[in-house]
Amino acid sequence: MAELDQVYDVVVIGFGFAGAAAALAASDAGARVLLLEKMPQPGGISACSAGGVRITRDADAAFAYLKATNADTTPEDCLRALADGMATVAPFIQDLAVAHGAVATVNWRDANYPFPGHDSFGFISITDLPGVDLDRRFPYLRGLRGGARLFKVMADAVAARPIAVRLGTPATRLLTSADGRVAGVLAGHGERIAARGGVILACGGFEADGAMQAQYWQEKPVLPGAYLGNTGDGIRMAQAVGADLWHMWHYHGTYGLRHVDPAYPYGIRLTRLPDWVPGTDLRGDEDVPAFFDARQDPRMPWIVVDQTGRRYMNEFPPYLQDTGHRWLEPYDPVTMTYPRIPSWLIVDEDGRRHASLGFPTYNDPAQTFAWSSDNLREVEMGILGRADSIAELAEKTGLPPNRLVETLARWNHACDSGEDEEFGRMPASMMPIRTPPFLFGRLWPLCANTQGGPVHDARQRVLDPFGEPIGGLYSAGELGSLFGHLYMSGGNLAECFVGGRIAGAEATAQAKIAAG
Repeated sequence: MAELDQVYDVVVIGFGFAGAAAALAASDAGARVLLLEKMPQPGGISACSAGGVRITRDADAAFAYLKATNADTTPEDCLRALADGMATVAPFIQDLAVAHGAVATVNWRDANYPFPGHDSFGFISITDLPGVDLDRRFPYLRGLRGGARLFKVMADAVAARPIAVRLGTPATRLLTSADGRVAGVLAGHGERIAARGGVILACGGFEADGAMQAQYWQEKPVLPGAYLGNTGDGIRMAQAVGADLWHMWHYHGTYGLRHVDPAYPYGIRLTRLPDWVPGTDLRGDEDVPAFFDARQDPRMPWIVVDQTGRRYMNEFPPYLQDTGHRWLEPYDPVTMTYPRIPSWLIVDEDGRRHASLGFPTYNDPAQTFAWSSDNLREVEMGILGRADSIAELAEKTGLPPNRLVETLARWNHACDSGEDEEFGRMPASMMPIRTPPFLFGRLWPLCANTQGGPVHDARQRVLDPFGEPIGGLYSAGELGSLFGHLYMSGGNLAECFVGGRIAGAEATAQAKIAAG
């Protein structure tokens, strides 16, 4: 390689949870660490999350569950490493919390799907930051506050160590030695930085890159959920040095509304924060809004219909924030259209009064949008429409009037009988739609974060298409997540901490070998 500008033991790309965990592990093991973040503000998608890191009290049970949810898309040794890490990561987070004046709480909560081992899981989250005003600390964040609390602890931990942090500094290429080993990065405006032990890619996925989505996903368009910084940079850099890819089709997503202002680029989830429950912090330990939490008020006041006015889905599946978007994917080769993109949300006056329908989430200093408590401002803005009758609803949406009347009649009959025979929606979630005026809005697929990226082994080493590790290259977090079929709430956060710490330790060990 040509002459280098600076030399570090370990270079970490991406300052979210995974990058912070990797940098802390490497620094604590004695490495000289550089942490690069391309955006002006740190936190990535991590800081927008609910902040609940999945843990388990039984690694064997967790392993069984992970195998079932991944449907043979991920090698068992990788899943085993994650399960073992989930069983041991809580003390690490608890120690960080104590060191930085925070309170960490464990809350045992079953995994989302009823596979063997689902009852072995819980969350650890930061539930209190005495004296800290998160809005002042992170004015660019809006969403579930648990992620912001946890990121504050991680950022403080990084600042307390001799870790060099550079914001607004993108990594553009990986540098390799004559033998093909990754030996550094090209960053910023052409700065060449060496990494004796290796480079850790912790820079998220491609939920904000439409071109990459078009190549890997059938449905389009898909709206980004919260962050514009994840544009597949790490995937492309890894590909350039020979990495294989996996899980590129799979993303953690749902359906959501679109803002009328094109300057607001994010999809708006249909969700609201749950009410405070004494002794817990549901806002921090799990991404479960009140509409979707049967322990509180599970009523969901809307239905979803396609462009012909038909319901076509269970609007309340076991984990809406994971699989809600999948119902919208089909393409009709006869009409050459996506008959469910956009779909229509329909809710009546009782539903409008029931709760705030939208919940904007973003890591973006340019945005200030917040959803109103009564949903009326969004009607004035045009995000939602209003109709005084079913006939007017059909006219304004362009849906066939007779079909719409039939759909609402069938739905209201299902609510009265307590059984959704068509799609099996949970009875406790069902609310009739009878009371005008009616609200409606266009629904689109929404991607919270992607799971695809470079293949890695149980030691977080990035692999080529022949299963051989690419020397000096590691990945962590959502950049090549282990989840290749069904996701588990808090699972990506667990990967950030478990995989990040493994990658940091591995790269540091290689740096020590290189130093002799």
